[in-house]
Amino acid sequence: MTRPANAITRYTTLNRVNHWINAGLFLLLVISGLSMFHPILFWMSGLFGGGQWARAAHPWFGCGLVISWIGMFIQFWRHNLFNRGDVEWSKAIVDVALNHDEAVPPVERNNAGQKAVFWSMTALIPVLFITGLLVWEVYFGKATSIETQRIAILIHSLCAFAAILVLVVHIYAGIWIRHSVRSMTQGWVTPGWAWHHHRKWFQQIIGYRRRGDAPGKHT
Repeated sequence: MTRPANAITRYTTLNRVNHWINAGLFLLLVISGLSMFHPILFWMSGLFGGGQWARAAHPWFGCGLVISWIGMFIQFWRHNLFNRGDVEWSKAIVDVALNHDEAVPPVERNNAGQKAVFWSMTALIPVLFITGLLVWEVYFGKATSIETQRIAILIHSLCAFAAILVLVVHIYAGIWIRHSVRSMTQGWVTPGWAWHHHRKWFQQIIGYRRRGDAPGKHT
């Protein structure tokens, strides 16, 4: 779809490139990690050239993810601070799920669900990184005891499982809310979409435009 003249920029090119790099690295981590998690999933290692290559590449994907997520955090943390309006939105979560929009309080740039996904990943990624370092045999194997590695791999596996669940929720919500995916692929939304799903944010954008500010600075 061609961008209409009245479209609102929701994500800049930098936002989108960073997001998709993050998504790609996470997907590679999931596939390579699952291939090592259980023998029934070992066939996934073939995507990397075999078990040894999957094991060797996995931690490097993790290092890349940490760097990518730092970029995401710098760009988005301000938009994901919780406020009183998020409490009211959370109370209406059943209406959100059932698309009873008239009963859902208006929200700002991100709703409480989006913020929860952001902060969940912000908490999980550092833990995954640190526990991953502890079991990275090539570089840190001699510096950690077997007991430490066992505890680390347990925590690492549990956090990975939690991160996958968060990812599933994130993808489902993006598909469930029509045209949300387009905002992250093409960067823009229509005024109607903004009014319908993020009314307070839309009102802010309109206010900036009426004052003659560049809307891109506030999206």
